Amino acid sequence: METLLFAINAVLPIIILMAVGYFLKHIKFINDSFLSIANKFVYKISLPALLFYNIYKIESFSAIEWNHVWFASLGIVFLFILGMVVVKIAIPEKKQKGVIVQVIFRANFAIIGIPLAQAIGGEQAVINLSMISAIAIPLMNILSVLALTMYIKDNQSGQVISTIKKIISNPLIIGIFLGLIVLFVRSFIQTDTLGNPVFMMQNQLKFIFLPVQWLGQTTTPLALIVLGGRFEFYVIKHLSKQIFIGTVMRALVAPLVVLGAAVIIDQNSEYFNFTYLVYPAFISLFASPTAITGAVMAKEMDNDADLANQCVVWTTIISIFSIFLTVLILRFTGIL
Repeated sequence: METLLFAINAVLPIIILMAVGYFLKHIKFINDSFLSIANKFVYKISLPALLFYNIYKIESFSAIEWNHVWFASLGIVFLFILGMVVVKIAIPEKKQKGVIVQVIFRANFAIIGIPLAQAIGGEQAVINLSMISAIAIPLMNILSVLALTMYIKDNQSGQVISTIKKIISNPLIIGIFLGLIVLFVRSFIQTDTLGNPVFMMQNQLKFIFLPVQWLGQTTTPLALIVLGGRFEFYVIKHLSKQIFIGTVMRALVAPLVVLGAAVIIDQNSEYFNFTYLVYPAFISLFASPTAITGAVMAKEMDNDADLANQCVVWTTIISIFSIFLTVLILRFTGIL
C-alpha cells in the first residue's frame, strides 16, 4: 500500500492540474488566446528562470555528477539511433520518418519532467535534473535538427540555418547558460571561514534573486494547466499506424530499455553509482511524453506536423500510465 501511495502521489498531482486546464477550457473559463500567451510565458520567462535557479543552487562544478550526465546523454543518443532503425523498417513516408525519430528520443521534460522529478524526489531531484539538462537540452535540439532534415532532401540550407539560430537563442538554453556562467564565476569568489562565498545573489542581490525564484515557481502549475487546456482527443485515421509506433516506442519501449539499462549498470558498475535521487531525473527524461516544441520544429522544417501533434497528445495520455507503472516498480524494488 505504501508503494502504491508513493506512485499515486508522484503522478496524480500532474494529472489533476492537467485535468483542471482541460476542464477550464471546456467550460470556456480560459480560451485559446490565454493558453497561447501562458505557453509563451512559461517557455520564454518562467521555465528559463527555473532552470537558472536550479543550476545556481548547485554548489560548484565539482558537485556535478558527470557520470549521470554521460549516461543520460548516451541514453538520448541510443534512442535517436533506435528511432532511425525503426523508421527504416516501418515508416516509408519521408516526411514522417524524422517526426517518429524525434518522438522516440525527445522528452517533454520541461513541462512533465520537472514536476514529475519534484513529485518523486523533491527539490534535490530537480537540481539533479537541471545538471543533466545542461547537456541534454542542447543535445536533444541538435538531434532534432538532424532528424527533421536528414530524410528531406529538398530542405533548403537557409531553413536549416534559421532553425539552428533559433536553437542557439532558445530561452531554455539561455537560462542554462546564464546559470553555468554564475556557477563558474562563483568559483573565483573569496570564501569566509566557513567556506561560503562572501558574495551571493540571495544575500547581496536579493532584489534580483527573489523575482527569479518566484518566476520559476510559477512554471509547474501554469505549464500543466496549459497542457491540459490544449488537449484535443482525436485520431487521424490514416496516421493511426504511425501514431501507434511513435507512442509505443516513446511511452513504453524507451523507459523499459533505458531505465532497465540504468538499473543493470548501477548494480554492476562502481563508476556510475546511481542514487535514488537521480532516478527521478532519468524517469523525467526517458518516461515522459514527447516534447511539444518538437511538433513546432516539425512544422517549421516541412515535416508532417499533423503526425507530430498527434504523437504529443497520445504519448502524453499513455505515458501517464507508463510513468505510474515505472514509479511503482522502482519503488517496490527499493530503487526509489
